[in-house]
Amino acid sequence: MPRKIIIDTDPGQDDAVAILLALASPEELDVLGVVAVAGNVGLHHNANNARKVVELSGRRDIPVYAGCARPMRRHLVTAEHVHGETGLNGPDLPDPTIPLQAQHGVDYIIDILMASEPGTITLCTLGPLTNIAMALVKQPAIAERIAEIVMMGGAYFEVGNITPTAEFNIYVDPEAADVVLRSGAPITMLPLDVTHQIQSTPERLTAIRGLGNRSGKAVYDMLTFSEGFDLKKYGWSGAPLHDPTVIAWLLRPDLFEGRHCNVTVETASELTVGMTVTDYWHVTGKVRNVNYLRTGNAEGFYQFLTERLARLP
Repeated sequence: MPRKIIIDTDPGQDDAVAILLALASPEELDVLGVVAVAGNVGLHHNANNARKVVELSGRRDIPVYAGCARPMRRHLVTAEHVHGETGLNGPDLPDPTIPLQAQHGVDYIIDILMASEPGTITLCTLGPLTNIAMALVKQPAIAERIAEIVMMGGAYFEVGNITPTAEFNIYVDPEAADVVLRSGAPITMLPLDVTHQIQSTPERLTAIRGLGNRSGKAVYDMLTFSEGFDLKKYGWSGAPLHDPTVIAWLLRPDLFEGRHCNVTVETASELTVGMTVTDYWHVTGKVRNVNYLRTGNAEGFYQFLTERLARLP
């Protein structure tokens, strides 16, 4: 049976690629819904972008919800400097026609988890963890019903990308990350340590554009837009591709390696707020609460991604 998942997202070009990868894999993944959260840009744009990407995939049956418009305790920090003013600059995608669901995304997450058999739904988080944390606060009983939370977020060896010590998704809402990491739910983390290895080189992007379908062209246009910031920042041959690693791990775990360790998040320090403190060497003796992935096979990832994108319109 396909694995049931909910995608919580702030699209974002890399989020869009992750959604497309999931929707191109119906044999393995049953996408129950997509929930937008404020992050890369504001909630309105993110919810609109999520609907655009769902329509691009041809999967108009997937419901899209809007969740939280701001972090739990902080002012929203966004990343238009990377993703453009809409959050999905690059491709010329039509305005979506599928409706945005009326129910709040947090209530949707709670209701579907409470109504489903425990351990059957995986939460795939591609943005700040506000929606998931708010659901856990509002209905703590969902923690033991979640099969797994697979998140793109955090860093240890690669430290930060929005501050010297913090990765963006965690930095935007560190209090939410703290709630999630303390929830007791099984967690797998795809940090910058992995995603900085998954670089969209010109050759890999050209192969995606060469698929000849609308989705391949849109992905090419997305990533050639968003890569400009990272190529200038890092000076690498390709920009890192973050969020699709969450979906790739569900589909091809053999492409990644890591270990179970304790991960906490800094919520107070002015210098290091949002930093994920990863006890990779188990020096504290604290309970290992995260399957922390450290390496990824970039060549295998892009071959797999390109094959799956070829299935889409």
